Amino acid sequence: MDFQLTEEHLAVQAVAREFAQSELLPGVIERDEHQKFPAEQIRKMGELGFLGMMVDPRYGGGGMDTISYVLAMEEISKIDASASVVMSVNNSLVCWGLEKYGTEEQKQKYLPRLATGEIIGAFCLSEPEAGSDATSQHTTAIEMDDHYLLNGTKNWITNGSTASVYLVMAQTHPEKKHHGINAFIVERDVEGFVVGKKENKLGIRGSDTHSLMFTDVKVPKENRIGDDGFGFKFAMSTLAGGRIGIAAQALGIASGAYELALKYSKERKAFGVEIARHQAIQFKLADMATNIEAARLLCLKAAFHKDTQQDYSTSGAMAKLFASKVAMETTVEAVQVHGGYGFVKEYHVERLMRDAKITQIYEGTSEIQKIVISRELLK
Repeated sequence: MDFQLTEEHLAVQAVAREFAQSELLPGVIERDEHQKFPAEQIRKMGELGFLGMMVDPRYGGGGMDTISYVLAMEEISKIDASASVVMSVNNSLVCWGLEKYGTEEQKQKYLPRLATGEIIGAFCLSEPEAGSDATSQHTTAIEMDDHYLLNGTKNWITNGSTASVYLVMAQTHPEKKHHGINAFIVERDVEGFVVGKKENKLGIRGSDTHSLMFTDVKVPKENRIGDDGFGFKFAMSTLAGGRIGIAAQALGIASGAYELALKYSKERKAFGVEIARHQAIQFKLADMATNIEAARLLCLKAAFHKDTQQDYSTSGAMAKLFASKVAMETTVEAVQVHGGYGFVKEYHVERLMRDAKITQIYEGTSEIQKIVISRELLK
């Protein structure tokens, strides 16, 4: 095994780190405080190629591998998880889903603008009564002559009010249950589509999370993705890759908090010496660093599986399960290392702690990841 990153990987990592420090760090606390979407920063991410990293260059993307994506996600997430979740959704769910399963006409129409950040996308699966249970879609898509009539509500939608393209899962044949679900491309300005209230969240507060309502929305038949009834498989396949992105986000949140705790421990003095010289702090730092490295290896393994066309459903679930756990534990410990200052916004670690929790919830809760893993173990 070769654990060394290539020169290309190191270059991507360095560019992402520099961008995060120079463009995302300034104003990140204010954006969190006021729930401000990082529109200008996202535009620049698109210009640098971070919103379509794995898209084929013929569609305007970077043509990079999943390892490059994981490395960039970690660096961006160290500073601003609200920005990195936009990057994750656009890359892992929207662009990848369209490129993998869309028609050539669909790819030509949407991917070049999505990959360059001219527009961003949203993935619409969750509903008020169907969060983790993707089989229970209450949103309906009734087949008409040349279109589908879409009715229903989606919630917890990242990029809800800022996206221009929405990938929407809906039930067309209820008698077929999950085999009757379809996936559709819905554009922002169609009649009958309404963006609902913005969620006031604990963490990733700069992320644009909304409910969406569809009332007799006409979706052309050419906007269906895949064959009739393919929607559930589309959603599950796309989410499997999405878990790698969220695992990398969790990894970034954890490593960002660790770096802040390490730096602070070398500056803060107690009982006449830097607190880093106290064994109690050293033990915390050692545990943080070890767990983060283990999470990083799981993320890179899942990315390697995806890049080499191996089954990555289990490795991706493992990476997300463990990295999200490490993110939560590390950020809590980082606050503890900072003591009272950890509770103060200007030191950043309290925000990272709040951001960490969502990584255990979206793209399937930790319990869902355990179900995915255990099913494979019990085959």
